[in-house]
Amino acid sequence: MKQSAPACAGEVVAYARHSLARHHLPRIERCLAMLSEKEIWWRPHPTSNSIGNLVLHLSGNVRQWILSGLGGAPDHRQRDKEFAESGPIPRRKLLSELRSTVTQACRVIERLTPGALKRERTIQGFRVTGLRALLHVTEHFAHHSGQIILVTKLLKQRDLRLTHLPGDKKTKTRHRILPAL
Repeated sequence: MKQSAPACAGEVVAYARHSLARHHLPRIERCLAMLSEKEIWWRPHPTSNSIGNLVLHLSGNVRQWILSGLGGAPDHRQRDKEFAESGPIPRRKLLSELRSTVTQACRVIERLTPGALKRERTIQGFRVTGLRALLHVTEHFAHHSGQIILVTKLLKQRDLRLTHLPGDKKTKTRHRILPAL
């Protein structure tokens, strides 16, 4: 069945909000809750990023691309500082910043119209449509969320039980949109 452009835009907007706030953010929160402050700032190699760096980076990226790029807020991002930080910024402060940024971004995303998704703008030096900006952020957030999960699994040496398939006992299906591959 063919969807109209406004219906398709609404579905993309709903999925982006779900992906950020209901899927990836809770997984990052769970990982941070399992880790010590030292583990949050551990780097496997001096040229690698810590989980703390990745959380700062996600906050900065969402602020720049969604709050500023799509929402019109001033862009004060200093991207290099996200990676230069060696901590320890306390877990509660990292989480508070990421939660606040995602909450604000979801408000901006919710207001996106089909016209706003088609309109071009320049974000971080790239000329993109609102749709491309939205897809970039959701993909970028998922990518770094996966890195945070992997490092947490390596540090804790156990399954984090983050994936629940239909039919699994105690499956939390109310937030699932796509099946696990």
